[in-house]
Amino acid sequence: RGIPLGKVVDVVSKINTGGKYDSKVFQKSVGLNGVGTKAVNALSNFFLVQSVRDGQLKAAEFSQGQLVSDPQPQKTSQRNGTLITFQPDDTIFKNYVFRPEYLESQIRNYCYLNAGLAIHFNGQKYEAKNGLFDLLNDKTDPETRRYDIIHLKGEDIEMALTHGNDYGEEYYSFVNGQYTTQGGTHLAAFREALVKTVREFYKKEYDAADVRASIIGAISIRVQEPVFESQTKTKLGSINMEPDAETARPVRGFIIDFVKEHLDNYLHKNPKVAEELKRRIEQSERERKDMAGVKKLANQRAKKANLHNRKLRDCRFHLGENAKDGAEKEPLTTLFITEGDSASGSITKSRNVELEAVFSLRGKPLNCFGLKKKIVYENEEFNLLQHAL
Repeated sequence: RGIPLGKVVDVVSKINTGGKYDSKVFQKSVGLNGVGTKAVNALSNFFLVQSVRDGQLKAAEFSQGQLVSDPQPQKTSQRNGTLITFQPDDTIFKNYVFRPEYLESQIRNYCYLNAGLAIHFNGQKYEAKNGLFDLLNDKTDPETRRYDIIHLKGEDIEMALTHGNDYGEEYYSFVNGQYTTQGGTHLAAFREALVKTVREFYKKEYDAADVRASIIGAISIRVQEPVFESQTKTKLGSINMEPDAETARPVRGFIIDFVKEHLDNYLHKNPKVAEELKRRIEQSERERKDMAGVKKLANQRAKKANLHNRKLRDCRFHLGENAKDGAEKEPLTTLFITEGDSASGSITKSRNVELEAVFSLRGKPLNCFGLKKKIVYENEEFNLLQHAL
C-alpha cells in the first residue's frame, strides 16, 4: 500500500520510525523497528525509494545514507506500493556478487508462506497456490513418498507432512514468514505433537524414533512479538503465542492441541493414509530392532579393529588428540584410501609418516544404494574403514 508520503525520508533513514511500532498493524511480524531498510541505505552508493499512494508518487534518493534528492510528490497512475532500488557500496563490499540460488530459495519460501503471492525474479515467475503443500511437493520425490502429503491449516498455524524412504528426519519450520533453520520451541512442540497424536490414534505406544523416522514435515506459525535466540532469527525462543502473560497461549500447547485435533480427524477420514503411515512406522520399528543386534556385532568388531586394523597404515598424529608436540600438525593429517594393496604400496613408501595414513580397500567396496542399514553395518570392509576414519 506504500509508505505514507510524508514519512518516506524518515522511514528509510531515521531510527525508530518503523511501522511495526504500531502493534495493531503488524501484530505478527519478524522485524522489530525497520533497521534493515536503514542499514541498506547506509551501505549503498545509490539508494532510491519510491512510494505510491492514492495517485501520488513520492521519491527520495540517498548516497551512503545521506539525502541527495527530495523532490515534491507528483501525480501518477501507478497502483499503490513501494519500490526500492539500491547499489551496494563497493568501497565496503568489494567484488560483491548476488547469489541467485540463495535469492531463489528465499523467494520460494515467501511464496510457500503466502499462498497466491506471485514474485517475478530475473524473468521467472514464482508462485505457490497451496502453501506448505507445495513446499513438500517440491522437496520430495512422488515415487518415494509413502502416502499423500497431509496438509492442515488453522488460524496462525499451517503444517504439512509425509514419510519417505530416507533415514533421519527432515523439517522446514517458519515463524511469521522467517525460515527458522535451527527450529526452536515451535518445532520441538510439532515433533512432540506428532508422536502423541499417532500413539493415541493407533492406541499403541510406538517408540518416538519409529514414528518420526523418515519423516518430511513443515510447520509455520504466527506469533505476536516473537523472541529469537539470536539476531539471525534462525531459532525461535518464544514460549507464548502472545506477549500478555495472563492471557497468552503457550506455543507448545497451541501446536499440540491443533495437531491432536486436526491430524486425528484427517487420519479417521483417510483410512488409506492411516494404514500406510502405520506400515511405515512398523517398518522403522523392525529395522531398529534388527539394527540393535547388528550394532552389537559392529561394536565387537570395532574393539578388534582398534587393536589392529590390518588395512590401515597409520600416521603419528591424529586430529583431536591435542598432542603437545603435534598440536599445529593435527589439522594437516590426511587419510589416503586406495583400491587394493598394490595401489597403496607406492603411497606408503613415499608418504609423510607423521601426517599421512593409508587405508587399502579390497577392490571396489559394496554398492550400498538401496540397501538396508543392517547389510551396510555387517560389511567388514566398511567397519574397518569407519574405525580408520
